[in-house]
Amino acid sequence: MLKKAVVLLSGGLDSTTVLAMARDEGYDTYAMSFRYGQRHAVELQCAKNVAKALGIKHHTIVDIDLRTFGASALTANIEVPKDRSDTEMGNGIPITYVPARNTIFLSYALAYAEVLGADTIFIGVNALDYSGYPDCRPEYIKAYQTMANLATQTGVEGKTELKIRAPLIDKTKAEIIQIGTALGIDYSLTLSCYDPDAEGRACGRCDSCLLRKRGFKEADIPDPTRYMCY
Repeated sequence: MLKKAVVLLSGGLDSTTVLAMARDEGYDTYAMSFRYGQRHAVELQCAKNVAKALGIKHHTIVDIDLRTFGASALTANIEVPKDRSDTEMGNGIPITYVPARNTIFLSYALAYAEVLGADTIFIGVNALDYSGYPDCRPEYIKAYQTMANLATQTGVEGKTELKIRAPLIDKTKAEIIQIGTALGIDYSLTLSCYDPDAEGRACGRCDSCLLRKRGFKEADIPDPTRYMCY
């Protein structure tokens, strides 16, 4: 019997790579995506395409609305930063940070994992490229895992020790792309852009696009992304 895992899947490069890694490790994978009021909701179609291509067990899309709180360029009428330098990207918490997003997403995944009897949750956070995001740090993942085992019936009764896996947390974007390419991922199915157009083409200028483009270049792998400008 295959072990079960819940994988948070945005439809982006990192989460797709993590999903492929989980499958490669022999997990029966249950993907979870969120329609949370994000301006780049086109990523959900990418998540559907990825889930189908990788042949996962089940894909769930959860509807919540983080526009209620706003305060992020992804969920409010705030301009997405473009053409920023490495220094600018590495300075402070960017306006694309969505308050408590990973905590909210992991809470849903935790409930789903407990219902499924899954002992592992995979998340594609990365501390190198997004060092300004407080919920992408190793200490955050460690703390959340501790909390998860204190807050669930399975954890308290000792039936299952839940693990929060973030296998890309210390990888560069180039390393992530190389891992995924070796696992046969078609990255043309994915979208990383914070501000894509209605056709799903990436802007090529937001922080996420710049990091993605550089990752493919450093990995010496052709970038299959459709950009509005390149």
